[in-house]
Amino acid sequence: MKTNTRTSFAERFGSRLGRGWRSYARREGRVGGWLMARGVPAALAKALVWAFRLAVLAMVLYSGFWVATVCLGVVGAAWAARNLDLEEPETEWRMGHSGYGLYRGETRIDIGDSFEED
Repeated sequence: MKTNTRTSFAERFGSRLGRGWRSYARREGRVGGWLMARGVPAALAKALVWAFRLAVLAMVLYSGFWVATVCLGVVGAAWAARNLDLEEPETEWRMGHSGYGLYRGETRIDIGDSFEED
């Protein structure tokens, strides 16, 4: 059995998140109390705190949407670049639409004869 007392990264990360959340909750309570001390009705103070929460959530979701959109664009561009066929067809001498000559795909690339024999 291990007697290792080291805390893992997950434990430290969770602990920090918990401390951060508790700190935020305390400050949120202080803001509500401060608003009520200034004469704002309790219901309105609570509504303002919730409005701030919703505004922060909206900003996080908006930012997350754009981060996801950029990531999808990068993945899409990488996928398109991977599937892009940059190899040109090999040139070959053959009989094609413009007569016998050097063709790349369906296009004749040599100069060819500029006159026709009758």
